[in-house]
Amino acid sequence: MSRDDFIRMPARLQRTLNPRESGAASAPRHGVARALSKLGICSRSQAALWVHAGRVAVGGRITRNPETPVRAGYDRIEVDGVEVGERPRIYLLLNKPRGYVTSAADEQGRDTIYALLADRKLPWLAPVGRLDKASEGMLLLSNDSAWSARITAPDSQLDKTYHVQIDRLPDAALLAALRDGIEDRGERLAAKSVHELRRGDRNAWLEIVLDEGRNRQIRRLLAAFGIDVLRLVRVAIGSLVLGELAKGEWRTLAVPEVTALAPTCAPSNPAQ
Repeated sequence: MSRDDFIRMPARLQRTLNPRESGAASAPRHGVARALSKLGICSRSQAALWVHAGRVAVGGRITRNPETPVRAGYDRIEVDGVEVGERPRIYLLLNKPRGYVTSAADEQGRDTIYALLADRKLPWLAPVGRLDKASEGMLLLSNDSAWSARITAPDSQLDKTYHVQIDRLPDAALLAALRDGIEDRGERLAAKSVHELRRGDRNAWLEIVLDEGRNRQIRRLLAAFGIDVLRLVRVAIGSLVLGELAKGEWRTLAVPEVTALAPTCAPSNPAQ
């Protein structure tokens, strides 16, 4: 029976003869670079480099077009002659130290967070959101792109909690102004909540909660009031807290923790 004959059959008969093929007919198509990322093999940009280098084949044929359409889970995809399939999903919480960047490689030669993971033979993982070089604390990493996208989506409504040391002693008027917010570079920057944790003679620690992600949001907000940030530590995302995890250390998330962060995006094929 030819493929065309199969496709012309009623769907009920297709499922009877070949459940896998009938599912393929309705499976979403993605560019091969995106498909490799969604399978948890590598980043989309890395996949595109592999494709351009002639390392990727679809259906037994080398392609040099990252947008070559494929149906992940149905079409045969090979990298360097080896068929690839969906990887077990990994979800990590890293306590990022200050001084590390979150990119996989840095053209300036700075330390990256991947140096902290290098000795554990982990698969490719991408940061879920960002922390800049000078910031510390909770950083999530995963090879589940759908889960990561849900957490970082503007409508996720996940609170991000930070402990921030500033170079002065705040008063009630300043705390109120941080909650009211400012306009900066065409963006509205404001803290969902802010209160003082403790103070010394010349500086203080604030707890600042954000419910949206803007680039360097806290630093820009405080700079508008002439305030320098001495330290910035992310201590929680939603219900997930950093806890006593040491700097530079990481742990895997339990399935309930993964689900709690993205209730509408259940973890697929989690590693045991």
